[in-house]
Amino acid sequence: MPTEAKRETVAELTEEARGSTTMIVSEYRGLRVSELGEIRKSLRKQNVTYHVVKNRLMKIAARDAGMETLGLLLEGPTAVAFARGDEAAAAKAVLDAVRPYRLVKVTGAVLGTRVLDANGVVRLSQLPGRSALLAQMAGAISAPMSTMAGLFDAPLRDISGLVQALADKGSSAA
Repeated sequence: MPTEAKRETVAELTEEARGSTTMIVSEYRGLRVSELGEIRKSLRKQNVTYHVVKNRLMKIAARDAGMETLGLLLEGPTAVAFARGDEAAAAKAVLDAVRPYRLVKVTGAVLGTRVLDANGVVRLSQLPGRSALLAQMAGAISAPMSTMAGLFDAPLRDISGLVQALADKGSSAA
């Protein structure tokens, strides 16, 4: 029979999972409590929460949140970083926060229903942020239109240049 504390923990983890766009799983074996506190403090600045979880309770919470794929990553002593918003920024923040602690090993991530391995998290962290990607996309869309506008404008510029040259020639001849 589950205790009330475990039910509350599952409910909290379920709400955290439902509100997250990215969940990054890491193994924290060998870290001291103070070091975990430093990681949490660093991630809190980036709007990422970091929870040490019991795998069985997290699997139940993930199932309740509709994210069963998270269960594939839950092995050994596990901590999960829950992030909202920009997935690439969250991955970068987690990797930067755990980098000083060589004992922490990022095992993977869940983006919606997609599971990434540790290499996928590293590649995700190397992507530009959401705003940079949107700016690149806007540039890619506007570049052909600018080129087309220049092409349509070129004959008019050429004609006006020709008329101006004829006018200059006529005034210099007179």
